[in-house]
Amino acid sequence: MSLDRPIAPDPYELLPAVPTFTLTSSDLDEGQPFDAAFAHGSVGGQDLSPQLAWSGFPSETRSFVVNCFDPDAPTPSGFWHWNLVNLPVSVTELARGAGAEDVHGGFHVRSDYGTRAYGGAAPPAGDRPHRYYFAVHAVDVDALDVTPDVSNAVVGFNLTFHTLARAILVATYQVKA
Repeated sequence: MSLDRPIAPDPYELLPAVPTFTLTSSDLDEGQPFDAAFAHGSVGGQDLSPQLAWSGFPSETRSFVVNCFDPDAPTPSGFWHWNLVNLPVSVTELARGAGAEDVHGGFHVRSDYGTRAYGGAAPPAGDRPHRYYFAVHAVDVDALDVTPDVSNAVVGFNLTFHTLARAILVATYQVKA
């Protein structure tokens, strides 16, 4: 079987443009491979979500959504690893491992693994490095009108109409053959 395919576009370039703000991590470096601790258990990882902190978002921000998406998964729809919805505006940092349960009044939508938590990277062995888009969305409402039972696509659809600004950090992961 061949995994030879075109490189997927940056998923956020396909959406209406919004201003940016700053997203940093003590665990991730822009464009660089991340540690196996943040990978899925199926490939020897610990399924820990990385530490994230953000600043410089618009003063009109009323809440945040934090997510992680892999556009390089060999599917037509990529792979959602994390979607933490309706974080209060007072939350501007998530500790390492915060993706294991609902935190700070926010809640998780099911990842593409089917769990309501962060699910680590697990690209097919031997595939090229996958890009993981960790994004924080500054939202113009206190809470998106969604429940933990909606799909990631429904969260994304709602974000299109409520995102004031977005901060993105892209890191990579690869499982050698």
